[in-house]
Amino acid sequence: MTLQRFRKFTLTISMLLFPITIYYFSPYLIIMAAWQHVINGSFIVFTLMFVLGMFFGRLWCGFFCPTGGMSECFAQFSPKFPKQGWRNYIKYVIWFVWLSGVIVCHALGKGDYTIQPFFMTEHGISISDIYGYVIYYGIVILFLIPALIHGKRANCHYICWMAPFMILGYKFGRLLHLPQLKIKTEKQKCTGCGKCEKSCPMSVDIRAAVSSSEVKTAECILCGECTKACNNGVLSYKLTRK
Repeated sequence: MTLQRFRKFTLTISMLLFPITIYYFSPYLIIMAAWQHVINGSFIVFTLMFVLGMFFGRLWCGFFCPTGGMSECFAQFSPKFPKQGWRNYIKYVIWFVWLSGVIVCHALGKGDYTIQPFFMTEHGISISDIYGYVIYYGIVILFLIPALIHGKRANCHYICWMAPFMILGYKFGRLLHLPQLKIKTEKQKCTGCGKCEKSCPMSVDIRAAVSSSEVKTAECILCGECTKACNNGVLSYKLTRK
């Protein structure tokens, strides 16, 4: 199995399991838990995203994210590529407002702290009734609309509330000079064909990155599409320090 087939397989499985796992990525459930001083599943998952992001950046987005899998399916209806720009900062505004609310709820909440990974789930399963599916399909529509309007991975670009955890983790890891998984480049092999840039679902300027020996932007989700598109072996995965 090639890397890209494996990636599409893991994304598909993650997407199919989303009705079971959706509450572990819920920005709302973590607020409900905060009022009761509960460390719930989504709190644990978001913390892990930050910690693992220090070493693996946004690898989760490229290989395991259920909404990332949806985004790639929706791309069949709108195959254009979103542009880098001011819209990329929308997700940070959403994340900041939401995280501020979580902090306030923890500050104002009452009771002793408890750890409940399965908080508000049915034996660990997120959706077990018709009302849960209303929420589920609402999330699907929320991610479908940007994809139809702006194209591939528009949700990851503009509105994902999970991405900032991994981006901040990645930047913190660089600051600490931790070993990180990156797309490294070999400038001398590049012919400037541009295939790598055309293949990138995140519209990263890969050709510019070639001259700096690695893809440094936190918008890179390490999906490896660029390494597949390059016929000259210019791009490859490597675990290196800053």
